[in-house]
Amino acid sequence: MAVLAATTGGALSAPAAAEGETPPGQVTFPTQCLAPQEAGIPPADGPTTARITVDDPAPQVGDTVTVTYQVLATPALNPIAGELPADALTPTGRIVLAGAQSGEVTVVGTKRNDPVPAGAPLPAVTMTGTFTVTAPGEITLAPGGYTLHTSHLLDLGTTCTAAGPSATPVSERLTATELPTANLRSVFLGAAYGRPGATVKVTAAGFPPGATVTVAGRAGAAETADRATATADERGTALVELPVTDKATTAVIAYEGAAWSARGGSGPAAYTVIDTAPAIPTPIPTPIPTQTQTPTPIPTPAGTRKVTVTVEPGALGMTQTGEDITLGAVPYGDGGAAPGRIGTVTVTDARGGPAGWSLIGKVTDFTGPGGIRIPGASLSWTPSCVAAEGSKSPCTPGSAGVVGPDGAVLASTRDAPLVGGTFAVDAVVTLQVPPYTPPGAYTAVLTLTLS
Repeated sequence: MAVLAATTGGALSAPAAAEGETPPGQVTFPTQCLAPQEAGIPPADGPTTARITVDDPAPQVGDTVTVTYQVLATPALNPIAGELPADALTPTGRIVLAGAQSGEVTVVGTKRNDPVPAGAPLPAVTMTGTFTVTAPGEITLAPGGYTLHTSHLLDLGTTCTAAGPSATPVSERLTATELPTANLRSVFLGAAYGRPGATVKVTAAGFPPGATVTVAGRAGAAETADRATATADERGTALVELPVTDKATTAVIAYEGAAWSARGGSGPAAYTVIDTAPAIPTPIPTPIPTQTQTPTPIPTPAGTRKVTVTVEPGALGMTQTGEDITLGAVPYGDGGAAPGRIGTVTVTDARGGPAGWSLIGKVTDFTGPGGIRIPGASLSWTPSCVAAEGSKSPCTPGSAGVVGPDGAVLASTRDAPLVGGTFAVDAVVTLQVPPYTPPGAYTAVLTLTLS
């Protein structure tokens, strides 16, 4: 378990389109812009040209998507009597979500504008915001109303809303998919070896409460005759005493349902059946003499003994370099990616059986000043895993993607006739901090589970 910490402290331009072409997602809709009463100017009616883009058009449920709302042309006019100086205009707006997910996204821009002459239209602006995907399917994004706030001489806000039809045209679409659920089922043995018929205490964890859990012996990919069942308690744990009588058993698994599956079952825990029965000497036959032979006495063979040495299986464990993880700082306003790495985690597999292992991580929300949170689903990683020289197993890093509270695989090894070794696991992590997240330190807890 490690503590992660992140600290918070320009406008983006659209890709250029070929001459005469409309950039993808660019829409025009009628608007009415109301200047504040202090300005003393009438409402401005006319078209708004806008464009919405997203940083990820194919997110998974739980991902945080950054959206950019560009107002390329507006009928709103400079509300002050004289010239509006540079960097005195702050835009805010909203984006309307529909389809698989409904709601609104608040977007905010920074003060970046050229001087605006008196009575001239206000310039193009860019605003950004984020939202968390909560449902799979197609989600549409349409430009909503926006406010252009000037802060020269007087604080004045010009508000622009769609005129005519209540709905503005869709500017962007994205398709969200379900986040794969990590299989956290696991099995732990009270002993890693024993004589035929020995009873092994088995703990099966990570199952749905009330599920019927089958604990069985396994030899390679096939189950052996060793089997017992139990019901998972309210914590999803089943305790079983399994008699291991089949000498072919090399591992123990646990699963729910009629048969083991990768989704409904645990990985195997290695178990060795040690048969210590004494050897029976093979008798040496005595030649039978014939009439023409003189019997030759055969000396009685010396007593024989069977010599046995046992290589005892060890344990599966891990150690981690350091404890806390500090991510890079991001500036207030712009937000962005806070990078870091979890530090080397050394996994040692000395069990000597056929069972591989998996290392799974999950992270809580990041909590900052005043209880403000950054969702744990905003943290993603790119894992790496290297097997030490002489290791029996190759190490497979988990897929790059979201960690989140549901968990993701950091690294694993496959089942094989004989596995084991020492493995160095690490990951580069990135926390997406939303724009205008209040300054301060934000902390979360990353938990790694090895099974």
